[in-house]
Amino acid sequence: MTIANVSQGSARGLPQALETAQQAIHLPEVQEMLRRLSDYKLGIFMPHKHDEHTGEFQPLPAEVTQVESGLEVSFQPTQEIANQADRFLPVAWVWRAGASMPSAVCEMIQEERPGGKERYVKHKHKIFKGN
Repeated sequence: MTIANVSQGSARGLPQALETAQQAIHLPEVQEMLRRLSDYKLGIFMPHKHDEHTGEFQPLPAEVTQVESGLEVSFQPTQEIANQADRFLPVAWVWRAGASMPSAVCEMIQEERPGGKERYVKHKHKIFKGN
């Protein structure tokens, strides 16, 4: 088994909430949660975004959702995403106000299977010239 380990020195200068997250991943109880989540093919992530001008890490605000669409990431108002639930597949969740809430989504497209009886979803991707 290969284990990747990024130097903790790279976490300097983060906002306190994100430093806490970086330190917490090494706690035995968090490692146990991660082990248990892996039974369900889930993991742990650090909800964040970046300042548009400086690139600095920032905590992901509750009113913002990370959106992957066409292989690009953007940050959109959570309410707008919630109002289009049929277009977006949640891929990351956080605990807020006593409930699980999506914090990152992928934009999906629906295609009919041969015969037109079933529909399935796949990730929306970029259309490249020549395709």
